[in-house]
Amino acid sequence: MSSESTEGTVAEVLGGDILVAQDGGVLTLTLNRPDAHNAITPDQRNFLADEFARASEDLAVRAVIFTAVGKGFCTGADLRMSRPDPVRPEGAPARAILDGARGIKTGAQKLVAAILDCEKPVIAAVNGTAAGMGVHMAVACDLVIAAEGVRFIEVFVRRGLVPDAGGVYLLPRLIGPQKAKELMFFGDDVSAADAHAMGLVNRVVPPDQLMPTAQAWAERLAAQPTKSLTMSKLLVNRSFETSRQTMFEMESWAQDLLMAGEDAMEGVDAFKERRDPNWKGW
Repeated sequence: MSSESTEGTVAEVLGGDILVAQDGGVLTLTLNRPDAHNAITPDQRNFLADEFARASEDLAVRAVIFTAVGKGFCTGADLRMSRPDPVRPEGAPARAILDGARGIKTGAQKLVAAILDCEKPVIAAVNGTAAGMGVHMAVACDLVIAAEGVRFIEVFVRRGLVPDAGGVYLLPRLIGPQKAKELMFFGDDVSAADAHAMGLVNRVVPPDQLMPTAQAWAERLAAQPTKSLTMSKLLVNRSFETSRQTMFEMESWAQDLLMAGEDAMEGVDAFKERRDPNWKGW
């Protein structure tokens, strides 16, 4: 399902549960279930995964803001939402081995992967509490801006579970294994200031400056050579799991590809002509 928003307008999707807006090159996706602290539904999750994939393909989109309305950014999956029972052979259990794993792979992990794999830079503007999957949705974004007073909570241990939605992949890479274990083992509330100090957040701002700051960053990114950002994002995301030799090769291939693009040629021309470049995004 794709949005039909026009520039400078806001489209309501899924009965208003998600707001979609595009202003210039900036696409803004907003969770809009404040009464539920934006606990995410399967429909929202699937729509967002598709929308991040669509943003990759749309040359008019050059940066994405991901945010929410109300006191919560996202408090995880909405466990109150019932799922249709699958058809089972007679005598089969209601839940078979690997049913849960399959649901996580095609649900929470799919959305987090869509954020990581989006070819445009994604900014999380964290307006309120992020818990469980909500933490991982935020930190999967390329840049994270949090409002003062926001809390980040790895709630899984409180439920007797391990972090899912990509948490065991993301957190050690962002803050190191010891800090990741501290968050996972205790499940304590982490303030925006502490999240910033440990490297989960890029910047903490007063609540009334959250969206202006995110918009300003997004507009700066939208004015950059988009494919350069795409390749930088890809290389950084791959660097933690790839050998030095492979990363050196990937870096050289990425540079070779970019040099054939119009923006790279514009960058060279602008340097020679001593003027500001006019980046097109391709």
